Amino acid sequence: MRALVFSIAGALAMAVGIAAAADAPNFDPLKTFAPFTYPDPVNAYRSADGRPGPLFWQNRADYAIEATLDPDSRLLTGRETITYTNHSPGALDVLWLQLDQNRYKPDARGAFTSQFPTKFTSGYRVASVEVQDAKGHRQSAQWLVSDTRMQVRLPEAVKANGGSVRVHIAWSFTVPGEFGGRMDVNASKNGDIFEMAQWYPRLCVYDDLRGWDTAPYLNSEFYLEYGDFDYKVTVPSDMIVAGSGELVNPRDVLTATQIKRLDEARHSDRTVMIRTSAEVTDPASRPKQGGTLTWHFRMHNTRDVAFGASKAFVWDAARINLPQGKTALAMSVYPVESAGDAAWGRATEYLKASTEYFSKEWFPYPWPVAINEAGTAGGMEYPGITFDAKRARGKSLHMVIAHEIGHSWFPMIVGSNERRHAWMDEGFNTFIDIGEAGAFGHGVYAPKRDSEYAPKGGNPADEIAQVLADADAPALLNGADETSEKYRHPISYFKGAFGLVLLREQILGPERFDGAFRKYIATWAYHHPSPSDFFRFMESEGGEDLGWFWRGWYQHNWPFDMAVRKVEPIDGDWSHGAAVTVANLDPLVLPNTLRLTYDDGSHQDVRVPVETWQQHREYVVRVPGTRKVVSAELDPSHALPEADRVNDVLRMK
Repeated sequence: MRALVFSIAGALAMAVGIAAAADAPNFDPLKTFAPFTYPDPVNAYRSADGRPGPLFWQNRADYAIEATLDPDSRLLTGRETITYTNHSPGALDVLWLQLDQNRYKPDARGAFTSQFPTKFTSGYRVASVEVQDAKGHRQSAQWLVSDTRMQVRLPEAVKANGGSVRVHIAWSFTVPGEFGGRMDVNASKNGDIFEMAQWYPRLCVYDDLRGWDTAPYLNSEFYLEYGDFDYKVTVPSDMIVAGSGELVNPRDVLTATQIKRLDEARHSDRTVMIRTSAEVTDPASRPKQGGTLTWHFRMHNTRDVAFGASKAFVWDAARINLPQGKTALAMSVYPVESAGDAAWGRATEYLKASTEYFSKEWFPYPWPVAINEAGTAGGMEYPGITFDAKRARGKSLHMVIAHEIGHSWFPMIVGSNERRHAWMDEGFNTFIDIGEAGAFGHGVYAPKRDSEYAPKGGNPADEIAQVLADADAPALLNGADETSEKYRHPISYFKGAFGLVLLREQILGPERFDGAFRKYIATWAYHHPSPSDFFRFMESEGGEDLGWFWRGWYQHNWPFDMAVRKVEPIDGDWSHGAAVTVANLDPLVLPNTLRLTYDDGSHQDVRVPVETWQQHREYVVRVPGTRKVVSAELDPSHALPEADRVNDVLRMK
């Protein structure tokens, strides 16, 4: 493999009309431009243009949940009723559910895949499973637990094309301790903070791609059905609960002062304190002393809900301004240690700004409330609520808040399969983060760079070139569970985002890309797109055959290297123009810009399209002109992930 140079971007190769010797190309046009086979075929369910087909269907799961948290024993006990509607063309005699808390059992499959320490628990304790028929009669059902999944065997199959069944489940589990995972309990000065996610048995997705998608929960994220949620959480009266969706019984759980302040916040662009730092230890900040209170939330058209609970919460809020005059409420809850304008005192400001930006640019935020909770399971995202690092401050706090609430769009609105295709949520979300960082405060925190994959803060194109040069790096289309922690950020986040940057800035252009990407979001909102749906949609709406890009960037981790081989006057006379020989040396192809600089200091740019390489490994670009060329350079703005920037430039003596 050729030596790669990343530290001297822009260096010029000195020669007399001919570039220094280069390695023979590894590029084969027949391989790069071979017909691309999409992972999933076109059929009546999914169309050739990347849209849902005429017979597309999607099942639905509605939940009613009642849970009680005992903070002393860390025991969460719950009962839930799931109304499951089968829109598929076939009857279903079993249901599969996710039991994610079983991931924390010592013998869980995920315990053998993670390199991070885990504080083990006994997982779920399922007390009963009952099925209710159309007449309201309930009977016990058989169930089988296998690692993080549970199969419920129905006494009567759920009919196709709209049949439904109601399942009642009683369960409990002990909340895992503080370990920085996706949910936990962590200590603060004024009490423990509970971050409650993956807290109830959840239906697996049954779809047209795999039937029941029962991938076990190892560490990768989620794939869930949409529905409406009505849930109640009972806690000691001194605790505040922040939950996905809308609090529907504020008079039962808040003081009159807090209700008044919340109403003020709904009409304020400035952050309003709902519960101040001084009030955290004041018993008067709770509507009663002793006993318990039940917090009641509802959320519509969502794939999940989560909540946080603590007696230590400072609480503030502000209005979110949405398109067409609509509004929502941004809220943050955090311990007093995290308060202050240098830290979480600005969290709601960051949340409000990022939600407004994403809503304006891509798709309106659909739910009434957006919440930040400070803890140690940060950052982690769920519909309507995010868990962010309680020690984050300034730029790092803004970055994690914007990124985690950005997941409202991917995958909470556009419901891709995170457990298999992490790049469709992490990469897409990182991509939209880039614009938000530039917009907030006139770019005070820009450019958005993820310190985990860009520790030196250099040129992103040069950094991604290092990922492409790594022979051990997996492809984007590899499964999320098959991508090691070493490559999780470089591939799923960074490469996933940079692929959209290339698609927008270099391949389609902003005018075509932005319109197509917005339509993709709107078309697949609250549905389950596959990678093939995304590929086909962007091709059809963007007006390009992009098989070469899907193959090189997503199906493989191919490197990219173009070179200037030779520069000479046409017919031996500079007044006739210049003949520039360029070569494509590696399997990946991208459109490029060739810049000629003349002896009077002027320059001319020529676009070299990817079609150049369909039949060539080298090509002579004939550039009209009348002056002597002093240098020729490919990718002068350093926007492409060039493996070797030295051979990009040839300077004439």
